Amino acid sequence: MSSSSAHASLPNAPQRVDTEPARGACTVRPVRDDDLPTLTAIYAHHVRTGTASFEEVPPDEAEMRARCTKGLDAGLPYLVAERDGKVLGYAYATHYRPRSAYRFTLEDSVYIAADSTGQGVGRALLLALIARCEGGPWRQLVANVGDSGNAASLALHKACGFTQTGVLKSVGFKFGRWIDTVLMQRPLNAGDATLPASVEPGQPPRQNGEARSSAL
Repeated sequence: MSSSSAHASLPNAPQRVDTEPARGACTVRPVRDDDLPTLTAIYAHHVRTGTASFEEVPPDEAEMRARCTKGLDAGLPYLVAERDGKVLGYAYATHYRPRSAYRFTLEDSVYIAADSTGQGVGRALLLALIARCEGGPWRQLVANVGDSGNAASLALHKACGFTQTGVLKSVGFKFGRWIDTVLMQRPLNAGDATLPASVEPGQPPRQNGEARSSAL
């Protein structure tokens, strides 16, 4: 879907629902087309006020839709947390890098509405995202945490099984200062304990002998 199609529909997402009532009392579900205006606003707030994202100009709704569609078309999870019909935040996975040898590694992103932080929403989203990723052929999940001072994100990922694997010093410049990126990682499924099913060079990973479809 092109980024100019601001009112086009998203691809159909899988309808399995994950919940974590003990933490945050929210429901985690697949993204819907009518979520996009709220997700755009949530992300714009983080771009304008924080260092979790290294973007400096917030993308518009058409661009957010295009990014979401690209992930769904690749069979990657894109989840939304809500309570009583209100969207509280969202999380999604992307391919870690475009080159084919990275095919078994994903990267996560989690963004929470400003008035919904500290309520367990991030944990509910990230745990649901991990579960979705483990339903596929992937073996590693990476977090690139913007800013070594981002204590909340670092603590969230640690609580969800990530370990810190490195720090890229001063690779970003935003709000008049240099910013680090903290690399965190956790295994998915068997991790590197076993080899994946045979896959031809340059091809995406396969599951149960069949190529992945656009829906998990």
